[in-house]
Amino acid sequence: MTRDGVRLLRRLAGHELRGFQSLGLWMARRRHGVGGDGHAAAYTGPQTATLLAFTFLCVVETAALALVVPWPLVHGALLFVDVYTVAQCLALHAACVTRPHVVAPDGSLRVRYGHLLDLRVPASAVARARVDHRFPEGRAIRIGDDGTLDVAVGNQTTVTVELTHPVEFVRPLGRRATARVVRLHADDPRALVDALRRPRAEVPAARAADALTGEADAPARPAEGCAA
Repeated sequence: MTRDGVRLLRRLAGHELRGFQSLGLWMARRRHGVGGDGHAAAYTGPQTATLLAFTFLCVVETAALALVVPWPLVHGALLFVDVYTVAQCLALHAACVTRPHVVAPDGSLRVRYGHLLDLRVPASAVARARVDHRFPEGRAIRIGDDGTLDVAVGNQTTVTVELTHPVEFVRPLGRRATARVVRLHADDPRALVDALRRPRAEVPAARAADALTGEADAPARPAEGCAA
């Protein structure tokens, strides 16, 4: 096997491990990588019903095949495939729930899609953010020729983040790419955009407060023409 093949297998194994770790976090009602002061933005809304419905159909199929297939060996193989598929669906849902997008107090952004994508955008790289509903076609995670990264959920994105410079990230299968614009889905897009803008609004306010404090603390100058 080539080095690329080994690297790909390691990458897939890492995804599997993080997915099953997310199941534990989900059952414990905990989230990954969300600090006490960070803003967590959920994004599972458009896909939850679809994932759970598919999981239910897999369970029904498993029960039906148990009654129809008479050969133990074939039945065992199909049972393994169906149980593994159910586990994968639950792991993806758990990973998306426990690994939300995160805006740190300093204004940096962490864009995630379950255990498959983890893009970190420093605060200095965020130029503008706005609520922007789009319906991109294709895969959930897609990078365009113009450097636009779509992280869609249910074939839709709700927030567009323009960057001051390209930011590098790792694709799900391990290849590296750069993004100049990031379009992502958030169940509450306005709250995510406000969280990104808040640190920028607080800096001028803090500077103005410091200036006023400095003027208030400065000693009063004697009026011109009066003796000190």
